[in-house]
Amino acid sequence: MVERSDRAPLLDWEEVPSAEKTDGEAPAVPHVKERLSSPCNNQAPSGCSGFGWSSGPGGPTFTRTVSNGDGCGAPPATSGAPAAVDEALPPDKDAHLSDPGAIEVSLEDRMVKWEEKDQIVSVFVVTFNTRTGNMLEWCLPKDIDLEGVEFKAIASGSHRVTTDFIYFRKGCYFGLACFANMAVESMEERGARMKSVGILSPSYTLLYRYMSFLEHQVRLQLQSPGHYSPLEAFYEDKRALLPPSGEGVVCVLPTNTWGAAINHSMHPEMKITHPAGCMSQFIRFFGEQIMVLWKLALLRRRILIFSPPPVGVVCYRVYCCCCLANISIPGVGIAVPEFRPFFYVNVADISALENELSYVACTTEKIFEEKKDLYDVYVDNQNVKTYRDGLKPLLRLSAADRDKYRKLTEQR
Repeated sequence: MVERSDRAPLLDWEEVPSAEKTDGEAPAVPHVKERLSSPCNNQAPSGCSGFGWSSGPGGPTFTRTVSNGDGCGAPPATSGAPAAVDEALPPDKDAHLSDPGAIEVSLEDRMVKWEEKDQIVSVFVVTFNTRTGNMLEWCLPKDIDLEGVEFKAIASGSHRVTTDFIYFRKGCYFGLACFANMAVESMEERGARMKSVGILSPSYTLLYRYMSFLEHQVRLQLQSPGHYSPLEAFYEDKRALLPPSGEGVVCVLPTNTWGAAINHSMHPEMKITHPAGCMSQFIRFFGEQIMVLWKLALLRRRILIFSPPPVGVVCYRVYCCCCLANISIPGVGIAVPEFRPFFYVNVADISALENELSYVACTTEKIFEEKKDLYDVYVDNQNVKTYRDGLKPLLRLSAADRDKYRKLTEQR
């Protein structure tokens, strides 16, 4: 029987959740200045900005989207109220902004209220060919570098499951792919047709919105291969425009001004961006061992989780493990680096993992267990182990750990 996650019903790609309260009042935005982390863990420089559109509760708002030197876009900064593109500032405001210090404060305040936009940089279809193995079948845009994505979108061992979903990293982007395996009466395909439909984005926090769309599209690709028009329409509606060099400004193209915007003041990794039940399932699965994972995550150790397919539920465990570490404490969050997920990795990612000082990832390839220099902690099922002598004492549960876990379960 194929293991399924407990994810809640998901939105179609056309939908955007409303930010308005039922009584018609706009949601209040906390005036708390916190560190904002872009996908590349850098704040956006104030001197490099691009332009785009977003839709807010009061209509279209003018937004800026920035990027750092390696081509990774930071979240767009928006003001709390709608503003026209060419609207002139009142004289007093203009004089106020002539002060460099005031401009810096204004930009910081706008960054606190940033709004995550749909920024799909690529959509693609991956298939399994009985002669050549995993291969990229189709993608938009045509000139984007997707080398290796065929091995991320179809995980090793996926032929043993009928459906799955996979979160992964590709360079400075994050991806989500939905996989399906369908029996066919074809000698050339050896009785099975396997495909994956996926997307890439600068942030992983909103990818879940498109899960149901991708699941539907992969079924469509299995039944009617080569039917790409829905994917083309999706990309045109959601795409983010990247410069030819892949560096500098990331501009969100103007789209339909439907829906309402959500102002965020929390770190991207701190928002509830995955279905209800994700964390509770994580706690139930690991039991008291969650206290061990919590300590290791706070120490920013390299944590690798092994599990055979399906991969989707394990990607949720990676996400939850990051949530354990990414606590928001005034005066602490800025100094502590973000604990970012790698999600699914395979042997092609070994060179990338060698250069990482801190990560959480999952894999279906048992060979990683032998690569002891790649990780500090290896998790197989509920078994947490390490070969680092300095970390071994942390694997032993103390009476205080058990007491904290008991209180945690009582609160649940």
